[in-house]
Amino acid sequence: MYFWSGSGWKVFYVVGFLCICNNFIANVDGSIHDYRNEVFTRQSNAFFFHGGSEGLYASKHLYSSDSSPDNPIKGKSFIRFESLTFVRPKESASKQNEMQQNTGLVEAIILEVKERERIGGSFLKTNLICCTHNLSKEGYCSAGEVIIQKNQDRPEWPKRIKTFFEATNEEVLMNQEVVEIDRTGMYYLYFMYCDPQLEGTVIKGRTIWKNPDGYLPGKMAPLMTFFGLMSLAYLVLGLAWFVRFVQFWKDIIQLHYCITVVIALGMCEMAVWYFEYANFNSTGSRPMGVTLWAVTFTSVKKTLSRLLLLVVSMGYGVVRPTLGGITTRVLLLGLVYFVASEGLELFENLGNINDFSGKAKLFFVLPVALLDACFILWIFSSLSTTLEKLQMRKNLAKLELYRKFTNSLAVCVLLSIAWIGFELYFNATDPLSELWQFAWIIPAFWTLLSYSLLVVICVLWAPSRNPTRYAYSEGDDFDEEGVSLTSSVITGDMATKLDRNVVYGIGEDVEEDKRE
Repeated sequence: MYFWSGSGWKVFYVVGFLCICNNFIANVDGSIHDYRNEVFTRQSNAFFFHGGSEGLYASKHLYSSDSSPDNPIKGKSFIRFESLTFVRPKESASKQNEMQQNTGLVEAIILEVKERERIGGSFLKTNLICCTHNLSKEGYCSAGEVIIQKNQDRPEWPKRIKTFFEATNEEVLMNQEVVEIDRTGMYYLYFMYCDPQLEGTVIKGRTIWKNPDGYLPGKMAPLMTFFGLMSLAYLVLGLAWFVRFVQFWKDIIQLHYCITVVIALGMCEMAVWYFEYANFNSTGSRPMGVTLWAVTFTSVKKTLSRLLLLVVSMGYGVVRPTLGGITTRVLLLGLVYFVASEGLELFENLGNINDFSGKAKLFFVLPVALLDACFILWIFSSLSTTLEKLQMRKNLAKLELYRKFTNSLAVCVLLSIAWIGFELYFNATDPLSELWQFAWIIPAFWTLLSYSLLVVICVLWAPSRNPTRYAYSEGDDFDEEGVSLTSSVITGDMATKLDRNVVYGIGEDVEEDKRE
């Protein structure tokens, strides 16, 4: 990790980008960062270990002498070091003098990402991280310590905490320190040492990161409020749908039950995520059971939402009474998507920060992306066929209904493509998460888009006294195997049957249009 110009900057950005990508994966420990015999990595003339990075808001209240770190009051923002132990190799310890008090130094360095240029010798036009005897003689730094250029506006920052090995001891316990955050920013924690004799040293223990309003990381904190608002939004939609459902219960079709299930799942999903985040915010950890329920609700709801779009596009309950022979294929696609989506959600919400690499994440992302593409192709192919059949029958009411649905779906797809482009640009131009305060908008958009499309379906297919505008009737029947992912060819028998339906169904459609 270099903090200066030239090739060193590339190394810093690569390391920082990988660390941020990994930290974005919400893990079970949350804001409690556990270290289990982690090793240090050599860079230039120093050895470092990345202890974590999070967006932290400035404290609303300063620490007072009568407050205990174990019972932090609301409004404080800090990083606390707990039970941190450094263990050096036996060979390194045996070379030390038993009468010497300090025989090795490990430094904990906390910096705001904007101050990264102050770590290392960039201001001295050197690529060194640790201070040498020559630099020490010139008065720039102390030999054997990390070079830090102090901030004139914040003299105590970047923050340095020293821990010394004593005599021939192999272990040293770091003092329990609490570092208060007095300015909002993205903060990095690094453990570093300069003595080559300490090579092979490991770290174990943990650090606790807290924001003024709780333990949720700064990136995730706005999402708790968002999930609470979305829970209310689903509740309002559910109540409105329930009133219409009860009011016109005699005219309910099978499709209305499917919509009801999706609304209920969305309501449960948002509520469970809210309580999961609220618990995380109050305790600093994520109970695996609650998180697992939230992940499962999300996967089930995403699967059923896509299946709902697919069967609506096929005209189920509107222009055909059943899905016929393609039911098995639809269910199989839904099952495969659920398994892939569940795997990705578990990876992102239950994976530990050091458990998986970028390649492993790609292994989970690709199947979901491919299955989403299959859904989109099948949905629009089915919509094209359904619109064609309705136009052939001159069924103007249902044709207008499906045209509105197609336009809405097309707008959602275009917005999705545009947002994916924005998301790629956002991540590429902000590798160190300096814009962490706006990162929550990216996942929130997908939730809002899904909710908006569900509202459109509820409005278009709302129960009413005149069910003929959306309900299946005998004149609408066309028994086909459905639109496959690769072909939409209509057989000769099917064409003949469609022609008969057109001939014998025109009268019914005209009467239906008059009634409407």
